[in-house]
Amino acid sequence: MTDHRDVNLITTLAALEAINGRASKNTMVKKLPRLEKHSIDFLERSPFAILATSSADGTDASPRGDAPGFAQVLDDRTLLIAERPGNRIADSLRNIVANPDVGLLFLIPGMNETLRINGQAYITDHGDYLQRLVHRDKTPKLALLIEIQELYLHCAKAFIRSALWNPEKYMERSELPSLGKMILEQITGKPIEAEQLARIDADLKVDSESNLY
Repeated sequence: MTDHRDVNLITTLAALEAINGRASKNTMVKKLPRLEKHSIDFLERSPFAILATSSADGTDASPRGDAPGFAQVLDDRTLLIAERPGNRIADSLRNIVANPDVGLLFLIPGMNETLRINGQAYITDHGDYLQRLVHRDKTPKLALLIEIQELYLHCAKAFIRSALWNPEKYMERSELPSLGKMILEQITGKPIEAEQLARIDADLKVDSESNLY
């Protein structure tokens, strides 16, 4: 396998800044140490975020989604997020146990700007916190406490370039195989028989649509 690192890599801040430049003071001033009215308003409208974690074992970026306002504001430096049922691989939680440093990117459908929050996360099963997160009479077993260190509103460039919210750019789902087919062929390296695939796809559909909370 080709070692793609055997090229002219940028490995120092000086070399990076010589090419990329430095952020202006006007750009850096938008980084804030705590929530205020606009970031709180954004969180109240956001139904989706990407959670980035890392540890000595590796890094992970994981989706988090629920009703708008799922990241509850406890105070201007603290968020509370339910840990809803998943596949129990729990890469994010395992990383947080080892290293609390996290990054969160909050999105609002149809809005090109995003809210970035960096801080430290802690896993809790405290009853009072879990009761705040009850949904459809279901109480989560765990929650994440996020201690905010910095936050800032991120500009729209990536979303404009990608036209992410433009329905005319949406892919027809049929352009890619079903999730079951892709996963099984990744694992086995062989084509999957139609009968087996139908069973797997049915099981995955039931799993994804049930036990949401």
